[in-house]
Amino acid sequence: MGKNARKTSLYNAKSTNKPALSKTREESLATTSDVLGKKLRNFPEPTKTPEAGNAKVISVVNQKGGVGKTTTAINLGAALAEVGRRVLLIDFDSQASMTTGLGIKGTALREQYGSIWYLLNDSEAKLEDFILKSSVPGLDFIRGHEDLAAAEAAFVSEIAKEHKLRKLLAPVLDRYDVVLIDCSPSLGTLTVNALTASNGVIIPMECEYFAVLGLSLVKKTIQKIKENTNPQLEILGILATMFEKKTSHSREVLELIDKEFPDEVFDTIISRTVRFSESTVAGVPVTAYASSSTGSASYRRLARELIARGGAK
Repeated sequence: MGKNARKTSLYNAKSTNKPALSKTREESLATTSDVLGKKLRNFPEPTKTPEAGNAKVISVVNQKGGVGKTTTAINLGAALAEVGRRVLLIDFDSQASMTTGLGIKGTALREQYGSIWYLLNDSEAKLEDFILKSSVPGLDFIRGHEDLAAAEAAFVSEIAKEHKLRKLLAPVLDRYDVVLIDCSPSLGTLTVNALTASNGVIIPMECEYFAVLGLSLVKKTIQKIKENTNPQLEILGILATMFEKKTSHSREVLELIDKEFPDEVFDTIISRTVRFSESTVAGVPVTAYASSSTGSASYRRLARELIARGGAK
């Protein structure tokens, strides 16, 4: 068997869905209720396909980098697509990590035409003309671009600049059930645009003490957006990420978050696993790369919890 054939075999082995093993994986997941000794919670599989139109727009936000925003946007999107939701991902970060994680690399990654940056700067361009299909059925995306880093200077004197993304998304909302925006690690012009265009916010937060300190700043920004450009914006939940079940520090941080924001913490926890990094290199969501892994089970559970809480259709 040749080298390429071996690679294909290995990939297919990781991608095979094994229901029994997946169930076992999910039963062993760390959850907020389990870790903190609360009543255990279950979120059933969605039984209905939502009515077409009027997508829920969700920003994945944190001003701190490396907390799992991109991982969450990609894999939550893939998990929602698995349960029949039509999902559009927007890469709104100049690092374009989401774009890379969905298989766009090299020269294609540097191409400005068709990226969200191009769409923001060409008033004649239509977002629907540049939607790309991912490897997951029902999961589409718009590419990011490194030039998004220039947004602060480029839009400084533009009138109603906070509404640029909202206007771009408006024509395609009837095509999708959920739109997920992977935001940049800042609270500048791009993030303000994303929040102004959104119905809700998911805040991934690494289970490290210093990450907790930044939560208040994120919440203050969200409150300012509600007061000025988007009164309907709501926090859908704080998502504990990079959780280490064997360390007391992760547990202590989770207890602190739950104490400070008791009604906003997702019960689902995303534990640290190398599968996320591996799937990024492969250019596919972890749900496709390692379907039976704990990472996949966690994001499938998060998708069910989000729907159960009314954050997604």
